[in-house]
Amino acid sequence: MQVTIRPFGNSKGVVLPKPLLAQAGLGDEEAAEMTVEEGAIVLRRTARPARAGWAEAAMALAANGGDELVMGEFSNEADAELAW
Repeated sequence: MQVTIRPFGNSKGVVLPKPLLAQAGLGDEEAAEMTVEEGAIVLRRTARPARAGWAEAAMALAANGGDELVMGEFSNEADAELAW
């Protein structure tokens, strides 16, 4: 796909078509990481922090009752002999 490089203040800019952004997984992103690799400008999704969204997902799971124990409570034969 050929695009036009346009003046944008003291810089230059390119309009990225929506289907192209969606194909790259950048459809809903507000930010991206841009680098130059082997003479090519590369645009990537920003890396999400580890465990991003886990707290919200756990709360949603709990709200729907999805956090119940699958196997229920159980103990081992020798647990009664343990002193805590």
